[in-house]
Formats: sequence, C-alpha cells, structure tokens
Amino acid sequence: MNALLQSAPVKLNVPVLDAHALAATARQVIAVEASAISRLAEQIDENFIRACALMLACRGRVVVSGMGKSGHIGNKIAATLASTGTPAFFVHPGEASHGDLGMITDKDVVLALSYSGETDELLTILPLIRRRGVPLIGMSGNCQSSLARLADAHLDVSVAAEACPHNLAPTSSTTAALVMGDALAIALLEARGFTADDFARSHPAGALGRRLLLRIADIMHTGAQVPVVLQSASLSTALVEMTRKGLGLTAVVDAEQHLLGVFTDGDLRRTLDDAQIDLRATTVEKLMTLQPKTVLPDRLAVEAARLMEDYKVHALLVVDADGTLVGALNIHDLLRARVV
Repeated sequence: MNALLQSAPVKLNVPVLDAHALAATARQVIAVEASAISRLAEQIDENFIRACALMLACRGRVVVSGMGKSGHIGNKIAATLASTGTPAFFVHPGEASHGDLGMITDKDVVLALSYSGETDELLTILPLIRRRGVPLIGMSGNCQSSLARLADAHLDVSVAAEACPHNLAPTSSTTAALVMGDALAIALLEARGFTADDFARSHPAGALGRRLLLRIADIMHTGAQVPVVLQSASLSTALVEMTRKGLGLTAVVDAEQHLLGVFTDGDLRRTLDDAQIDLRATTVEKLMTLQPKTVLPDRLAVEAARLMEDYKVHALLVVDADGTLVGALNIHDLLRARVV
C-alpha cells in the first residue's frame, strides 16, 4: 500500500495548447450558432401560430418527446413550458414503446423533436398517437421529413451548418431547437396572461419565489415581540423595552395603539449628547422621531428591504391602513428569510 502511495505521478499526454487557436474556435462556434438563431426568426410562420393554438386549446398536458440530443433539449423545453403556465412533461420515445405510451391521453398534445425528422423510435410511436386523434406538433430541420408530414403543425428549426468543424455534432441545431422551444413557451405565457406572481408560485423554494411571494406579515415580529411604549412612558422605560426586544428601537403609541413616533438607538445617542436634557424627568414623547418610516403588512418583504436601503435604516415599523401598530421587522429578519 505504501509503495502505491509513493509511486511517481501519472504523466498525461496533454498537447501544447495554442491559446489563440482555442479562442478563435470558441468565437467561431458562437458566431455560427448566433447566425443560426438569427435565421430562426425568419422561420416563424403560420405553423408556429397553429402550434400555439393547439397548445392553448389543450385540456391535458403537452407531452414532449425526442431521442438523444433532441431528447435532452425536449426535457428542457418541457420544464420551461411547465414553469411558465403550460403543463408539460417529457416521455422518452424508447420507453413509450414499452408501456409509457399509456401516459399520453386523448386530451394531450404531443411535441416531437427530431432534427432529421426520421428518428426510428419516434416514427414507431407517432402513427399510434395520430390514430388516437392526439394533436401532433413536430420540430425538425427537414420540412419534407416523415415527422413533418405526420404533424398537424411543423416547426422548422433547420440551420445552415453545425458549429462542429465536421458538420456532424449537434450544436447549432440543438441551440435552434432550444430557442424555438423558448419562443413557444414565452408566446404561450403572454397569451395566457401568466404573471410574475404565477411564476413565483411554481418556484416557491427559489430566490425568485421568495422575492415575489413572501409578504412582510410572514416574517415580521408581532404581539409581545414588538417593542412598544406609550407616549407618556419615561426614557428609562423606553430603554428597557428596546433592550428587551432587541430590535434597536421602540414604537411610541397612544392608548389606541396608533403609531405616534419611534425612539431608536440613534435618538438615544443624540439624547446623551445633549447635556440640557434631564434623562430622568423627560418622557419618550419629547425625544422620539415623528413620522417614522413604516410599511403595510401585505406588502412584499423585498419592498421592506428596498425601503431600508433607500432611507438608510435597519428596521421598520408595520402599521395597518389606519396607522395602528401591528408589527416590526429589521434587516436581520430579511436576511434570515433570504430576501436580501
């Protein structure tokens, strides 16, 4: 064992790298694929409109299928459709021939991807799908292919050339198919009136979901956690309340809990700097800041973060529409909720 550990490192036959050649190849690939995408815009025609109409009329789900690299792209298209308001899932055509065809119902629409339009695994199942009356949308680079002839709507994703120097490896063609899928998803999103809130509801665990769904009421301190004193309270009472609640401030309210002002750490420092103030006799009402920055509980938590940044404060009081104090939150609450 020790002999193995002490053996000489393996020497790899790594060719000498030509930095300029590598960079030139990368730029060429990008240029070829960018050209393919630019040309794709000219291929949006009545078939694209028909495909959108079939998907919008679908009472079930969009079933996406494809083999090899087309399958990988199809998986991504299905995921994008599902997250933007068009229920969709991916079915592998090989598995479909062995039972998964039962996942497709008469209420669904099938979106089949094959750049050649002649993929055997797809062509095996498509006649069975057509026989059941399931609408078929084809996506290929050959408008005369078997897939194109079978389809109710055919999306042309042909490219002038692959980015591969041998014109073999699927590169430009898969990029074109991916972009066409995105075009479908976003066109359907807009046609459905799918909003940012709708998007967030399908992404509740992500950062976007938190920013678009989390409300101030969800994370604010309430009840006994809120630092609050009456306007007649002494300065010492206000200090005890601030210390006990740990938010760096206390709200000042009247007997009906209407917010009158706020006393903060900053107010305390200014008070201590003023030698003319009698710390024992002065009430907090005379030292508080009037018209403090507040926020409504039904506002998005991200709006509280924006207010704190704009006004250079680290905490906010939460009031209802009548100005009654209902809560408080500070920057640490936003950090814990991962809003900022």
